[in-house]
Amino acid sequence: MRVFTIACFFAAIVALGAAAVLETFVQESAATAFAEPGVRV
Repeated sequence: MRVFTIACFFAAIVALGAAAVLETFVQESAATAFAEPGVRV
């Protein structure tokens, strides 16, 4: 049971770290993300 608790705690830390990285470095604004100059609407 102790190993399971440590594994869940570690998984939560990894998930929070990945969410923080995605939030700060990868995410772009909607105008930038959907800007397609070669596509006609």
